[in-house]
Amino acid sequence: MSQSNTCGSATRSWTTRRDAKQKRLQKVKGLADGCIIPTEKCVEALEKLISPGDRVVLEGDNQKQASFLSTSLTQVDPNKINMLHMIMSSISRPEHLSIFEQGIAEKIDFSYAGPQSLRIAQMIEDGTLKMGGIHTYLELFGRLFVDLIPNVALVAADKADTEGNLYTGPNTEETPAIVEATAFRDGIVIVQVNELVDDLPRIDIPGSWVDFVIEADKPYQLEALFTRDPRHITEIQILMAMMAIRGVYEKHHVQSLNHGIGFNTAAIELLLPTYGESLGLKGDICKHWTLNPHPTLIPAIESGWIDSVHCFGGEVGMEKYVAARPDVFFTGRDGSLRSNRAMSQVAGQYAVDLFIGSTLQMDSNGNSSTVTSGRLSGFGGAPNMGHDPRGRRHSTPAWLDMITEDDPLARGKKLVVQMVETYQAGNVPVFVESLDAIKVGKEAELSTAPVMIYGDDVTHIITEEGVAYLYKAQSLEERRQAIAAVAGVTPIGLKSSPKQTETLRRKGLVALPQDLSIRRTDAKRSLLAAKSVEDLVDWSGGLYNPPAKFRSW
Repeated sequence: MSQSNTCGSATRSWTTRRDAKQKRLQKVKGLADGCIIPTEKCVEALEKLISPGDRVVLEGDNQKQASFLSTSLTQVDPNKINMLHMIMSSISRPEHLSIFEQGIAEKIDFSYAGPQSLRIAQMIEDGTLKMGGIHTYLELFGRLFVDLIPNVALVAADKADTEGNLYTGPNTEETPAIVEATAFRDGIVIVQVNELVDDLPRIDIPGSWVDFVIEADKPYQLEALFTRDPRHITEIQILMAMMAIRGVYEKHHVQSLNHGIGFNTAAIELLLPTYGESLGLKGDICKHWTLNPHPTLIPAIESGWIDSVHCFGGEVGMEKYVAARPDVFFTGRDGSLRSNRAMSQVAGQYAVDLFIGSTLQMDSNGNSSTVTSGRLSGFGGAPNMGHDPRGRRHSTPAWLDMITEDDPLARGKKLVVQMVETYQAGNVPVFVESLDAIKVGKEAELSTAPVMIYGDDVTHIITEEGVAYLYKAQSLEERRQAIAAVAGVTPIGLKSSPKQTETLRRKGLVALPQDLSIRRTDAKRSLLAAKSVEDLVDWSGGLYNPPAKFRSW
């Protein structure tokens, strides 16, 4: 038997992937100088290195885009390169979908498609594009190492040397996860860089993981997606922020947290040095953060509220400020931020007390989604951070405060907060009888509806009406009543009654502003520590350099 096994092993090749890669590399031997491919030869190189049917992972997250490579991919000959299975965190640029219309690609797995959400929904309906799945970021990164292993990775970095070593700078983002999944299963890693240099500030990814480097004709696209101008924060958002601080953060002693993007959470950040200070909460709440370097964090950092911030990515204009605050941010010896989308998602899932975000629709059970009728937007990392990770074993005061039963084996729970105004712009209700995601999922032939955060994970809802403490509900019906009580005059909110709300207030399932010692008339813009981007620059001592579109002076 042993001899038979030995003979069988002797006839099988165990290096088929490695051998196939070497054949592809031979095709560009005349094009490349070592690992460097000339800029003008990019399209030709892609046609030689990519094969029909390949899985191609293209870097493009919320901010950083491998824009030169994505544009080059649209220029390949569809007769040579076709049937590609694209894997993208974010479908953000027009050419990300043009490759499907041109017959270069046919299938997509992605996490988020905000700017292209209407177009992708139409393309699915037209049969131009096949859906693989809509993933959370961690889910997509994880599958790159299991059943969506890439044949080719197209990524972006700031700088490279002639050996292919990469400096990714403040916006490392998801680059390491993508490159590692490809490089260590004999895929081909192609990197666009802004600049070729002799000496790098630091080596973020070693050249042994990289096959080819191409100096792009212009720097990769980078958007300031997490910058919110304080001028646009409304008094309703300030009221909700006060309720979040008093009714959730103070009540549960929340020390570690993730803030979603939005004016609601920007208001919370700007109220810490004023309203939070008046409550004597410094040192008790909001010490450790996982989020991009929001400019609206600057006043809280400068006034001593924040001990640490770990970032998914950078933010345009915050580079000098971050470099000057190494006690708070994760920075290298060169002073620049080291961000990491995968590790920050892990931190946001397991290491924080609280996730607070928003949504476009929520039903009577608290299920929510940003996928609405005709718009297949996806949801990025919110499901990673917006759920209770049952594998968690470390305790904090906030986590333990979610225990509602007298049981020696009772476990705590992560705080998952949805913070929404009851109506969107255009008088569109957020609280609805049925999520559009159910219909959209059927139309896209998804096996499950694209729900962003499931209701049974939501512990709190904050609206302009008040706070619903869903973790205290003893039944599904009581949970629905608490949601209705803060849903305003939406179809869900109209099911509530003043008498029912009073009962819920007595039980502690609902708190109105007055129950939290908050007067609606106190919710004024004068409470904001900074009322404009110019104020944020002043708070930073001139270190924050906002993009031109945010300058009003």
